[in-house]
Amino acid sequence: MPSPKLVPLALTDRERDALMSLARKRTASQSLAQRARIVLACAEDGGTAPLTAVAAQTGVSRESVRKWRVRFLEGRLEGLTDAPRPGAPRKITDEQVEIVVTRVLTEKGRGQDTHWSTRSMAGETGLSQSSVSRIWRAFGLKPHVVETWKLSTDPEFIAKVRDVVGLYMNPPERALVLAVDEKSQIQALDRTAPCLPILPTTPARMTHDYVRHGTTSLFAAYDVGSGSVIAQSYRRHRHQEFLRFLKVIDAAVPSGLDLHLVLDNYATHKTPAIHQWLLKHPRFHLHFTPTSSSWLNLVERWFAELTNRKLRRSAHRSVTELEGDIRKWINEWNKNPKPFVWTKSADDILETVAEYCQRITDSGH
Repeated sequence: MPSPKLVPLALTDRERDALMSLARKRTASQSLAQRARIVLACAEDGGTAPLTAVAAQTGVSRESVRKWRVRFLEGRLEGLTDAPRPGAPRKITDEQVEIVVTRVLTEKGRGQDTHWSTRSMAGETGLSQSSVSRIWRAFGLKPHVVETWKLSTDPEFIAKVRDVVGLYMNPPERALVLAVDEKSQIQALDRTAPCLPILPTTPARMTHDYVRHGTTSLFAAYDVGSGSVIAQSYRRHRHQEFLRFLKVIDAAVPSGLDLHLVLDNYATHKTPAIHQWLLKHPRFHLHFTPTSSSWLNLVERWFAELTNRKLRRSAHRSVTELEGDIRKWINEWNKNPKPFVWTKSADDILETVAEYCQRITDSGH
């Protein structure tokens, strides 16, 4: 059956001017501006513009066009506004909201408190604790949360960032890029009671107390290209152990490949003995991250995988057992390694750091 014939929609000059003003006004509600555009489009072609054509022109559905066309014919300009919503009227004023937000941002807390709680803020403002909580959520305020940060003071920060990120994003030909570091003081911990397995509706459980059985240090070289890892455990982490680990890397990598090692500024990486050995092995090239910038070394991301997937929930009765367990996990990792892909350029990193420095400078603290 053919669609029913549309009732012509005619606009007076005053209505057209008002609708055009609403459609163009940036401070108007976007939903109200869209309704004005729908009515203006419906008024074309003598007020009988097809609903489908208006929907395509305004980017809404055909039913939305029909709805606001009918609403305008029935109530004219007033028909485009939203009907009053049901429910109790709002009790908290804008001034009360402003007081809560301002006090959180400008004051540490009540009395000698270091920060506000919903309870203390409610007591100060006369609002309920749940009202304060809703206001904080609406404005993304979390006075109880503190995040730590640290900026590198390395005078060669920019050059080192460009050097390391350049290796990650554009590695040299016929060479391996290895992110190298030590994870020291890995403890062989055994729980004081057996761990209880997971059950339906009940998570796995373990005692919070434990017995220490010694520590080991894991030296690791993470291949940025393939994701595989060369690793060796040592009971200490002096320059002697680091030199032994360099020899392990040298033996594990084919002699035809150059080796670019990304390292931190730990003193054991720069001793005279290490320097002398590197002079005799020219295929090794060391690239140091800026001070206080361990996030720039990709092996730290791999250490996080080792910690989360193996160390945090395991128990060991001796250092030997711990080292053997770590070796088995690394062997499994190397069967199907997955590289972490570095995506942020040096320019992006430096721009982010510059913006953060500007932000903390402008904060007045």
